[in-house]
Amino acid sequence: MPLTESPPDALANIYARSLLELAEADGGRERIESVMGQLEDILDLARADRRFGEFLASKVLSSAERQKSLRTIFTDRCDDLVMRFLLVLNEKGRLGHLPAIVGAYDAMVQERFGRIEVDVFTAAPLEVAEIDKVKDRLGSILNKDVVVHPYTDETMLGGVKFRIGDQLVDASLASRLRRMRDRLQNTGGAELRARAQRILDDATD
Repeated sequence: MPLTESPPDALANIYARSLLELAEADGGRERIESVMGQLEDILDLARADRRFGEFLASKVLSSAERQKSLRTIFTDRCDDLVMRFLLVLNEKGRLGHLPAIVGAYDAMVQERFGRIEVDVFTAAPLEVAEIDKVKDRLGSILNKDVVVHPYTDETMLGGVKFRIGDQLVDASLASRLRRMRDRLQNTGGAELRARAQRILDDATD
C-alpha cells in the first residue's frame, strides 16, 4: 500500500501544528526550518523508493515491528525531535499520511515567516539573473518572501506559467493563442462578417 497523497486535512493540521510548536520552543526559526528540511528528505525518499513508501504505509506490519525498523533506519540520520514525531505517527497509525502532514507543516512555516513557494514553468531553462528578476517581481506583487522553483516544460511554446499552491496562473504563449482563438470564435467571427459586409456595401454604393 503506497503513501496517501492527499491535501492536508484537519488531523494533519493538528499534527503539524504540534510539531511546529515543539520545534519553535526547541530553537525558533532555525529549528523549525531544520525540521522542515528533514521531513522533506524523508518524504522524498518515500516517494522515490516504493518499498520504503510501502513500509511506512503498510497495514500488515505492527507498530512495534515498524518502530524497530524506524529506529534502525533513522538513528543518526535525523534528530531526536523528528525521530520522536515519526514514532508518534507510527503509534497512531498515521505514517501513511505523511505527505498531508508535511504539506500542512510546510504551509504553516510559510505563513509564519511570510514566505511563499512558487513553481515557475518556462519553455527553456531560466538564467540565475532571470530567476532573481521573477522572484523580485513576484515578491513585490504578493508582498511575501518568494521561493522560486524553476521548471522547464518543453511542451510550452513560450511565455511562463506560475503555480502558487493549488492555483495555476498561465501566461504562456499557448494560453494566449487559445484565448485569441476563443475570442475569434465567440466574437471575432461576427466582427469579421460585419467588416466584410461594410466592404461589400461600400463597393456597391
